[in-house]
Amino acid sequence: MAEDTETCPWSELDADGSSLVVHDFLTKRLSTLMSTLRREVTLPYARSADLSIAEWRLLSLAAHSGSLPFGELVTQSTSDKAQVSRTARLLEQRGLVELRPETEASRKKLVCVVTEAGMRVYDEIIRNARRAQAQTLLILSRDERETLFRALEKLQSALGD
Repeated sequence: MAEDTETCPWSELDADGSSLVVHDFLTKRLSTLMSTLRREVTLPYARSADLSIAEWRLLSLAAHSGSLPFGELVTQSTSDKAQVSRTARLLEQRGLVELRPETEASRKKLVCVVTEAGMRVYDEIIRNARRAQAQTLLILSRDERETLFRALEKLQSALGD
């Protein structure tokens, strides 16, 4: 973790970003952090149920709602449609979800429904997931957590998502 005395490369930022180097790009910093979080925080609890991170993400999204239309699952997962389809099929093969037609009239549109077995796996993992997420956030002070949350919300809102 960076020292408090480290100079922030974004403090004196001009509109052209002329002082930025690639390692200071927001996208680079967030990508590096996401990779570390996946490896150090998410992967251990996903692996505890023999799930990949992608499988855990889809299972947790669907379990949160009980079921999700496939299109909504794609949107919420922030993965591409083909990846979500492959991952959902793997979860279905393991008996953790069922992919059903949304309606009898529209058999092409699918909804992802979590099975009882899927809910058991979700319930086993979610306690560890919450604990791991909390421990990570508690590295920051309360003020830092609140500032980070507001900054992420502001960026998300400004960038249209």
